[in-house]
Amino acid sequence: MKLSGKVALITGGGAGIGRDISIAFAKEGADIVIASRNWSSLNRVVDEINSIGGKALAVVTDISDKHQIREMVDKASDKFQHIDILVNNAGIAGPVITVADMDLKLWNEVLAVNLTGAMLCSKHVLQKSMIPQHSGVIINISSELGRRGLGLRSSYCASKWGIIGFTQSLAWEAGTYGIRVNCIAPGPVEGERLMRSIMEMSKALNLSVDELMNEFRVRSPLNRIVTNEEVARVALFLASDDSSGITGQTINCAAGIIMN
Repeated sequence: MKLSGKVALITGGGAGIGRDISIAFAKEGADIVIASRNWSSLNRVVDEINSIGGKALAVVTDISDKHQIREMVDKASDKFQHIDILVNNAGIAGPVITVADMDLKLWNEVLAVNLTGAMLCSKHVLQKSMIPQHSGVIINISSELGRRGLGLRSSYCASKWGIIGFTQSLAWEAGTYGIRVNCIAPGPVEGERLMRSIMEMSKALNLSVDELMNEFRVRSPLNRIVTNEEVARVALFLASDDSSGITGQTINCAAGIIMN
C-alpha cells in the first residue's frame, strides 16, 4: 500500500473532492482525519472508511476560525500521534457578482476560507508534526480559475490564484525539512457544488444551466468535465513516494480545459 503507516488530514473531507481523496487514501493504508462544518457528512465518510477496514476521525471545523483550526490539529495529533499528509481542500465558491457591486464581507469570507484557512492549517500542521519529524506532504487544492480570471468570480479567482503562489513560497520554506508542497488545479468537477455554481451563473448571465454545462464540455479536448475520483488519483500520486522528486508544482486536472 502506498500510504501505509501515514496519517492524512483532509479539510472539506465530508463531500465532493475531499470525500474521494479521503477514501482513496484510506484504501492505500492511511489513517484519516477529515474536517468540515457538516457533522452528518463527516460521519458518513467515517462509516465508509470503517467499512473498508480503515481508521478515521471526524472533526467539525470552520476553517475560517483560527482557534478551531488549532483544535483540529491538536485532536488529530492526540488521536494518531503525528500528521504526515495535509490536504487543504476546504473552500467556498463565493459570490457571483461584479467588483463594482462587491460586498466587502463576502470578499473577506472567501479569502478567509480559501486562502487564509489553508495558510493556518499548514502553519499548525508544520509546527505540530511535520517540521519536528522532518517529513511530510502538503497538497493544496486550487482551480482552473486559479489559472485564469473570470468575470463575476473575482473573489474566488483571487483566492485560488493566491493558493498557487502560496504553494510555491511554502515549497521553498518547507523543503529544507524534507517536506514537499504541491497543488492541484481541477477544472469543473461533476457534482452538487458545480451545479450550485452553475445555477448562480445562470441567473447572473441569463443563460440556461444546459447552455453553461455545454460550454464547459466544448472547452475540453476530451469533451467532458472531470470527476472527483480523477482529482483524488492526482492527490494520491502527490501524497505518495511516486512523486518524491516533485515540489512547488501545480498539476491541472481539468480534461484539458486549461493547459498552462
